[in-house]
Amino acid sequence: MTTTTPGRPATAWTPLTGPAHSIALEVLLDGPLPRSELARRLDLSPGSLTRLSRPLLDSGLLVETPGALDPTSGRPTRPLDVEEDGHHFAGVKLTADTAYAVLTTLRARVVAELEAPLPDRSPATCVAVVGDLVRSLADLTGPRRPGVRAVGVGLGGRVAPDGEVLSARYLGWESVPFGPSLEAELGVPVVVDNDVLSLTRAEQWFGTARRCDRFAVLAIGTGVGYGLVVHDEVVDHPDAGVGLLGHFPLDPTGPLCPEGHTGCAEAMLTRQAVEVRAGLALRRPVGFTEVLDLAVAGQPLARRVVDDSARALGVLVAAIGNLTMPRTVLVSGENAGLAEVGREAVRAGIRAHRNPRASELDVAVQHTGFPEWARGAAVTAIRTFVLGHRR
Repeated sequence: MTTTTPGRPATAWTPLTGPAHSIALEVLLDGPLPRSELARRLDLSPGSLTRLSRPLLDSGLLVETPGALDPTSGRPTRPLDVEEDGHHFAGVKLTADTAYAVLTTLRARVVAELEAPLPDRSPATCVAVVGDLVRSLADLTGPRRPGVRAVGVGLGGRVAPDGEVLSARYLGWESVPFGPSLEAELGVPVVVDNDVLSLTRAEQWFGTARRCDRFAVLAIGTGVGYGLVVHDEVVDHPDAGVGLLGHFPLDPTGPLCPEGHTGCAEAMLTRQAVEVRAGLALRRPVGFTEVLDLAVAGQPLARRVVDDSARALGVLVAAIGNLTMPRTVLVSGENAGLAEVGREAVRAGIRAHRNPRASELDVAVQHTGFPEWARGAAVTAIRTFVLGHRR
């Protein structure tokens, strides 16, 4: 944990392990919690809970709330909670031309949003732009607030645990120590993460899949991204940023992707792919949102394009369900509307590629704009603050 603000030296992070880790997490996700309930959940004696929670109270991570009646004993108690508004975090989503930033509370509630264009994609320019955004957000916390505790940055690419960007195709980066450079610029802990993994972490703690121990996130937009949680752990690997599902075959009669694959996920589901196919059919340039609107209005060519892509999406969802057996698949990203407008085609794609004896897949759709991606990066920073390790 840290108590620094931008521009001041960062203190060492103190990892939370064992019961202390569990106490902090239970209170963060479900607080305020009476001590008796917390002890019951974690199988701790009252004395052990008092001993383990004292450092968390002294650090300011946990606070005692005004008196209430214990639901078990009926006696007065002071439930434990986090001081949500007493800790702020910055999350930044980097695209090829813009940095989107949000300021959040400890429970990832967004309280401010900013964005700034990237004059160029050089690492030095990106450090400067992100640094300015974070300092501007820190100023919004007010003179009596502790500023920004930690910063999370999400981007499309492969990222090492130490914050080095191993590769980021949209930025043209290879082996860039972005995290350490930004941390030196700001003086607070910085964690850099693959953007889809950050989004997955946000869903796990504060989103639709909260308290779900096994789920998948399928993000479709400029590319195709995939995140997986198994036994309540995010499957984290540098290859997550490669786009492992991008060229998964979906339609043997589909169009070619730029790599020459027929009917793969990139050829069927990405924004540009849908726009190109619709443009060829309608013989004019057409944006993704307009394609969906035309399909809803009954335009036959637009409907065909949407349904073909939606059916391919169903095939991919079925493959994820068959191979990883999640309880829920969250369809997210800027193209998530495809799953709603083409709902019946998605279902048809799932049925065609899933054993009829298999349990029905719970498929949820969540529209994700750039502020939501930035919030995901902020959640990675929150996890760092609470758990004491970067990823």
